[in-house]
Amino acid sequence: MEALTLGPSGTYSHRAATAVADEVSFTESVTAIVEAVADGEYDRGVVPVENSIEGSVTESLDAFTEYDVAVVRELITPIRHALLAQGDDFEVVASHPQALAQCRSYLESEYPDVDTEAVASTARGVERARADPDVAAIGHPDTAGEDLQILAEDIQDRSSNATRFVVVAPASQRSDAGGKTSLIVYPNVDYPGLLLEMLEPFAERDINMTRVESRPSGERLGDYVFHIDISAGLYEERAQAALEDIEAIAENGWVRRLGSYDTEHVLD
Repeated sequence: MEALTLGPSGTYSHRAATAVADEVSFTESVTAIVEAVADGEYDRGVVPVENSIEGSVTESLDAFTEYDVAVVRELITPIRHALLAQGDDFEVVASHPQALAQCRSYLESEYPDVDTEAVASTARGVERARADPDVAAIGHPDTAGEDLQILAEDIQDRSSNATRFVVVAPASQRSDAGGKTSLIVYPNVDYPGLLLEMLEPFAERDINMTRVESRPSGERLGDYVFHIDISAGLYEERAQAALEDIEAIAENGWVRRLGSYDTEHVLD
């Protein structure tokens, strides 16, 4: 099985993808990953959806709204950031925007006069550091190789730093089996108490909502799509009953069941 994920080789996404597939291909856009899986070009895609420090990866959420895919697995992996460079003297730190944000306090404390540069991935930052002695990178310590020094390890602002990845598959492979379910709800209405109405079907059936987040629908200002994760499988009667209520609330819009899945922890 071949999976598509964020590249180039050496990204945290790549590390997560090796737990899914024997062959891993790369692109530099989350949207491109989801689109390629939806179009049947790849069996699986691995995309980041949430970090314990910086929160949701909004490009992933928006891609799930735009393209019809299934979520079939969830991977939780710890994030260990290191500062990598050819030497101690550099002018720029390059990395993915999320990595830069996750190490903000360290950089402000230790390198207040050094500029930061956002690139497509941590691996791209490492490539920049290999090519230019004036550039340092933030990435996994194993990506230093023989030509970069590890100037500091575990520089993330919190030791509990972890990223949640999901494995996407073609919509035809959506499953009702699993301990967790992801949904997208577009009510296409707006009135006082709407959000409360959407919460009640789950609360009344003792279903824990592990995440609820709104994203602009793109249709008009103030119009939102809701991304919801629940701790229940679609095979459960209580989940089916709750979704019937949600679909009634969203009768002018739509509800997409991304599928049920289980959580795995991937240690690097």
